[in-house]
Amino acid sequence: MVQRVNYRRRLSYNTKSNRVRISKTPGGNLRYLHVKKPAKGPRCGDCGLALSGIPALRPREYSRLNKSQKSVSRAYGGSRCSTCVRTRIVRAFLIEEQKIVKKVLKAQGKK
Repeated sequence: MVQRVNYRRRLSYNTKSNRVRISKTPGGNLRYLHVKKPAKGPRCGDCGLALSGIPALRPREYSRLNKSQKSVSRAYGGSRCSTCVRTRIVRAFLIEEQKIVKKVLKAQGKK
């Protein structure tokens, strides 16, 4: 016959926060081990891609990391992925170039 196993915490329902797995102790008994939720990790705010270089942890765990582990040494470091940062920079550059071209054309039109 199978050995019965009880929850080890007060919450007695099979919810997302109460996931368990069965583990055998050195004494030969079966025990429930409470499993932590899998961490999703930080994602890019523009495209939703997972940010590389930053560990995927539960929100509370980030408070234990130092600043260099929570971000990447780049503009928009822990917030946007490298591709989105590149497109932002290129877009800003092209907009500035467009303004200069408009100004030059306007000056040539007055002559």
